Amino acid sequence: MFTKTLFSLIFLTVSARAALGQAAQGPPDIYTGSFGGGIALTGGNTDTKTINLTFDLVRDPLTRNVIKAKAAYLRGNQNDVLNLDRAAVNLRDQYTISGRTFLFGQVDYLRDQFKEIIFLWAPSGGLGFKLANTDATKFEVMGGAGGIFEKNPGKTTSKSGSINAGENFQQKISSTSAFTHSLSTIWKTKDFSDSLTNFSIGLVTSVARKIDVKIEFIDSYKTKPPSATVKKNDTAFVTTFVVKF
Repeated sequence: MFTKTLFSLIFLTVSARAALGQAAQGPPDIYTGSFGGGIALTGGNTDTKTINLTFDLVRDPLTRNVIKAKAAYLRGNQNDVLNLDRAAVNLRDQYTISGRTFLFGQVDYLRDQFKEIIFLWAPSGGLGFKLANTDATKFEVMGGAGGIFEKNPGKTTSKSGSINAGENFQQKISSTSAFTHSLSTIWKTKDFSDSLTNFSIGLVTSVARKIDVKIEFIDSYKTKPPSATVKKNDTAFVTTFVVKF
């Protein structure tokens, strides 16, 4: 229910933005973003179906302050049995202090049925530095602190302080292709052995003026799952068609 509501709100927001943008006389490129989606089907001895949806929105008025929003949804089944159901959202406000140094405040949300995470909220703030910031190469590292609220089946909501660290990297391979990579980890201050790490590596290729194809490997690793029956590591290999606006 949350995921349907989330993507409905995203659709309405972007539709309203597009309508206002046509009527407004201001700068047309303050808002940029994309929608993405993909589906994988197999048949024969095993019938599988996996879908993925992505959304990305950036508000950049070409000042020191940039606001970013990202959302992703993965769902899959095998022989009509659900085996993947995950939604993630990130809202981020970033303020540039100098040419390469920035402050950020963000809120992360995660729901993962098969990791037995009913919800995980992680508000945080911190400092980042752009090691490279050219048209060909972009590489930034960041770290911060905040809180984390996690709800698992049959348990009360756990609350803790948190420390987080991460990096984002993008390298253009050609005028139409780029290599991407990201890594982030959040640790609970009540128990530093309890952490969640997200890793991704991918290749993006432009196939039309505003259409990209992205092939990505995603890995989510939780050092202390809610129960012994839950595996620590979850991986996904996805192909997404991305439409930019």
